[in-house]
Amino acid sequence: MNWKTINDLVGWLDGENGRGPDEITLRLLKISEEAGEVAQAWIGTVGQNPRKGVTHTVNDVADELVDVIVTAAVALATITTDPAGRLDAKLSEIAALRITAEEISR
Repeated sequence: MNWKTINDLVGWLDGENGRGPDEITLRLLKISEEAGEVAQAWIGTVGQNPRKGVTHTVNDVADELVDVIVTAAVALATITTDPAGRLDAKLSEIAALRITAEEISR
């Protein structure tokens, strides 16, 4: 993750919109909006809506997933001073749970 770019985006948003409780709420809600776009793109990839047919590609889904990741990273950097540390700590925690689950299943 390029945290300098993420922090630059946070700075840009702060300059445009401030960083009050309402703005933080909107940054968090933006994650849900982007996740909805992932779902929409996947539905379009598999052609689930017979009225529309196939409207998206797997690359479109991947692009939407990147939007979710960036949006979440911006939100994380908005509410903590060490987003990289928080992400690394959580990834380690998740990896440890996986390892523990594998050991239990043996």
